[in-house]
Amino acid sequence: MVQIRMHGQGSRKNPFCSKGEFHPCLFPLPEIHMPDLSDLLWVREDVTYFCYPKLSLNQHLIHGVFARCGGVSDPPYDSLNTSYSVGDRPENVTANLSKIKKTILAKHLIFMNQSHGADIHILRKDDFERQGAVPSVDAMITDMPGVAILVKQADCQGIIIFDPGNGVVANVHSGWRSNVRNILGRTIARMREDFGSHAPDLLAAIGPSLGPCCAEFVSYKEIFPKEFERFMVRKNYFDLWAVSYWQLLEAGLRKENIELAGICTSCRTDLFYSYRGEGKTGRFATVAMLKN
Repeated sequence: MVQIRMHGQGSRKNPFCSKGEFHPCLFPLPEIHMPDLSDLLWVREDVTYFCYPKLSLNQHLIHGVFARCGGVSDPPYDSLNTSYSVGDRPENVTANLSKIKKTILAKHLIFMNQSHGADIHILRKDDFERQGAVPSVDAMITDMPGVAILVKQADCQGIIIFDPGNGVVANVHSGWRSNVRNILGRTIARMREDFGSHAPDLLAAIGPSLGPCCAEFVSYKEIFPKEFERFMVRKNYFDLWAVSYWQLLEAGLRKENIELAGICTSCRTDLFYSYRGEGKTGRFATVAMLKN
């Protein structure tokens, strides 16, 4: 793996946003480290993706957050679109998914019919052999090596949760609706119940998504619980990265085990798709897979 330096996103004071300063959210948490793009482990092969530094130290986990570059889809889906449901040609999506599967050397590549809820699918060998329709869930957990689980994104968070001791990995799709339903807490509870995971031993990484610079919710009083107001950075704007960070801590993770990409998708449509920033567009991928 070769680390390559990407061009920056702004000053170190506000490294993830190109749209000016904001006030930090007001909640009693340790300061969240906001990385620069060059802090991440970028790889340019046939496609472009990055890995998280701490997760990459584990030889039994393969993962990657794939940028929109290197695929075959035409505008407005250019070019590594992974979704069949946004209007792209199905043969292009299939070719793009094949590129990702080849890049990570997966035997199988599994994705979800994401529904912005809090349902979770446990993927074991017997379940995999009976696999029929794509499950309508927003998180998958597996202990099967060689099976890559994929989250599709265009502003929502893709969050990898890895249990190195028990050899289990989860991939979570979390938009604001799933944040409200605390899908992260639910996923960690299922990892504990089904696989014996111990929360303080888990590693997590929160991917590129809508940043506090662009996450405007005018109707927040109707859609967010009262405790979310502590994450308001200015009028109507919320730090959903901090929400997920807080929910991971509440579920028992240690702060030093949580990584954050710190990339706003709406600000960086040169790298990632953004529904807020572009409207009709594709979906990029966060992928995780256990290795023997």
